[in-house]
Amino acid sequence: MTTSAEKIRAWEGPAILSFGFRPFFLFAAIWAALAMALWVVMLTGRDILPTAFDPVSWHAHEFLFGYLSAVLAGFLLTAVPNWTGRLPIVGWPLAALVALWAAGRVAVAVSALLPWGAVMAVDLAFPLALVAVLAREIVAGRNWKNLPVLALALGLTLANALYHIDAAQGGYPAGGVGLRLGLAVAVMLISLIGGRIVPSFTRNWLAQRRSPTLPVPFGPVDSAVLALTLVALGVWVIWPGHGGTAGLCALAGVAQLWRLSRWSGRHTGAEALIWVLHVGYALVPLGFFAVAAGQFLPGMGPAAQHVWMAGAVGLMTLAVMTRASLGHAGRPLHATSPITALYFALIVAVLARFAAGGLPAQTWLLHLAAGAWIAAFAGFAVIYWPILAHPKTAPRRPTRG
Repeated sequence: MTTSAEKIRAWEGPAILSFGFRPFFLFAAIWAALAMALWVVMLTGRDILPTAFDPVSWHAHEFLFGYLSAVLAGFLLTAVPNWTGRLPIVGWPLAALVALWAAGRVAVAVSALLPWGAVMAVDLAFPLALVAVLAREIVAGRNWKNLPVLALALGLTLANALYHIDAAQGGYPAGGVGLRLGLAVAVMLISLIGGRIVPSFTRNWLAQRRSPTLPVPFGPVDSAVLALTLVALGVWVIWPGHGGTAGLCALAGVAQLWRLSRWSGRHTGAEALIWVLHVGYALVPLGFFAVAAGQFLPGMGPAAQHVWMAGAVGLMTLAVMTRASLGHAGRPLHATSPITALYFALIVAVLARFAAGGLPAQTWLLHLAAGAWIAAFAGFAVIYWPILAHPKTAPRRPTRG
């Protein structure tokens, strides 16, 4: 019976098409840096893209539904074969998925030249194809415990559709229900998937060092925190300005922070590949607190959302891409100084963007945030290009001495 490894080795084309994480992680990082550079030019008032979206809405869309969908695809197309025991998608079928994703980016960029329905159809073709692939694998592999991941992928697709409809009706999609739903789905994905990998990777690393303190295993309390998170996010999507929403978000933030405290993150300072996962996850509860505070501090709302969007989503995806790429490419699971610098650059971007929300007159903060963001993702593309575009290296045998 053919195994995943045998199918990957049987592919004789470009190495970048030998596994899902390779093209999607690389192109996601390139697009994150390029789209931010375009956004900086848009901030000067120049209409450099013939897009039907207003500049802020294009910027938000291309991060939440462009960049994130590519990272999610890279992660799931790599993880699902392990979850289901079925074979991965490699070669030209994988290239076709990448082409669908790229077509969506082009269609949105030139959407002013096309009917809005055609733009939406092209942009949704990729997430719908990804959902179909995931559904087939989960059903064929009878891997029912991962149905919530499929449901969230569908939710992200629905949010994208609502975003397009809002734009077509002349609304402001960056402040609409489509963006809130998409961001809520992203936070739930981090809560669900991050709740698996952060304690798991931490446990493995600490166990290798014979640490007496290990993360607390997943249990009923984790399920309760996830349920509370889902309710708080659902209420926020529907009633973002309600006082009760602020209370629920604050409560969810406390619960998420307590959940994170059980994962022994304070013992991981020696390895950036691990501590960055804890910092990224910490931005989930901090985002809840910021959203709650935004109900009482006028003008803080957009800045609060960036704690989730640029912070939790940006840092967690960068953390996952750096670690997963090393592991699946047969490289040592250790963050070198250049990789660690990527994390600090993105943390600077998040802090600067949040500060810019409270100090709107200090436009230099926006440029600092954009520059640090570009440095983080362009740096990832440069550092990881040889890792993602070349065949997997054989694992090194440990030497004695």
